[in-house]
Amino acid sequence: MAQFAYVTTAIVAFFLILLPPSYFSESTLSHHPRSYSPTQSDVDLLEFPLNLEYLEAEFFLYGSLGYGLDKVNPGLTQGGPSPIGAQKAHLDHFTRDVITQFAWQEVGHLRAIKSKVKGFPRPLLNLSAESFAKVFDSAFGHPLVPPFDPYANSINYLLASYVIPYVGLTGYVGTAPKLQGRVSKSLVAGLLAVESGQDAVIRALLYERALEKVQPYGITVAEFTNRISNLRNKLGHGGWKDEGLVVPKYRGAEGKITGNVLAGDEFSLGYDRTPQEILRIIYASGNEHVPGGFYPKGADGHIAKSYLHNA
Repeated sequence: MAQFAYVTTAIVAFFLILLPPSYFSESTLSHHPRSYSPTQSDVDLLEFPLNLEYLEAEFFLYGSLGYGLDKVNPGLTQGGPSPIGAQKAHLDHFTRDVITQFAWQEVGHLRAIKSKVKGFPRPLLNLSAESFAKVFDSAFGHPLVPPFDPYANSINYLLASYVIPYVGLTGYVGTAPKLQGRVSKSLVAGLLAVESGQDAVIRALLYERALEKVQPYGITVAEFTNRISNLRNKLGHGGWKDEGLVVPKYRGAEGKITGNVLAGDEFSLGYDRTPQEILRIIYASGNEHVPGGFYPKGADGHIAKSYLHNA
């Protein structure tokens, strides 16, 4: 038995010698996140999506529960200002259940990112009905009458939700290849998985009602999504990276179908966006140097600030 133990130990030691140093520097750190030391490039790339995770957390928390991070986990805000105009939405029971799940998932995302990098205080967010109304007015090229209110009912809230997670997930798709550390890559893969799931649920719920007309506008749900997607393509200046729920057949999967419950490129793979493209969209200005939209004072983190400083 002693000889067997000796041989086993020797074999284990041999294989440990063959493992690269990076294995020891990162693989054991998943259980001790505070000890992880990513490269500065990874830090910048991991901190940037906090801007969108803050936005999603507050929008979903307020929409479903009527309060946000200041109540559920004030430490995560790092003293940042409370959002402007966020409120509890008038949702049916099923939609509220789904959005509540999203809300707590976003709290988890904030905790996950901040377990790896220091992060920054919650930026000032404008989640008022007026802020969303401006987005929808821009999407249609004229003011909607009455102004679009994301908190008025379930379908409006789902359409407003359509505006948000997809931008974040395209950012994660774009970030993944740029990361250097294994722990950083693992974190972004996990975030992307759930963000994609949220977007898929939102799109599926809307697709079920694609031909339903949103009142009092008399415009179908599908047309609303097409307009928002076209607006994001226009603002991003990055080409075609956004698709509504119903598309021309040649843009559907394998050019065979017009239904488009999930957005994807010619290979049905997720689209990617750069931080610059994302800033252009979330600022609603089409310019990464000009804050506005949901971020009246701009986004935070090294990447976002570098564009504000170079305005």
